[in-house]
Amino acid sequence: MLSEEKIKIMTSLAMFEKHEGKRIFPVNRYFKSDYIWNKLFQSFFSYTFSFILCVLLWGLYYMERWLNTMDVKILTAAGIKIGIFYIIGLAIYLSISFSVYRKRYEYAARGEKVYLSRLKRLDKRYEGNARPVKRTKGGRTS
Repeated sequence: MLSEEKIKIMTSLAMFEKHEGKRIFPVNRYFKSDYIWNKLFQSFFSYTFSFILCVLLWGLYYMERWLNTMDVKILTAAGIKIGIFYIIGLAIYLSISFSVYRKRYEYAARGEKVYLSRLKRLDKRYEGNARPVKRTKGGRTS
């Protein structure tokens, strides 16, 4: 037997899954630390790749100047500056990534709790209608 309240609960669950499911369900397959470290690992590689591309573009732009002055001291000083810039930028990027992914995990954890509470409420509604049939001695049901 269909109940209007059950239909409302199931509809709200379906809408919740449709709108929030992509952000919540993949995140909750991990422990918090595993999720954050995985995303930091990805952030490390994306920052490193982007940095290398930017340094290559910068190097190509100033290639003529470097070829004219080919001094080892200038090149090593530029390499040290690039290394320091990389480390500082990486630290800033990873700290921002850490805070973003920590908040995403916390948001997903709260969303998962909301989803589970709605599922429990729906389950209680189904338990109310599915009462066990009592049998009497004559085999009749009541």
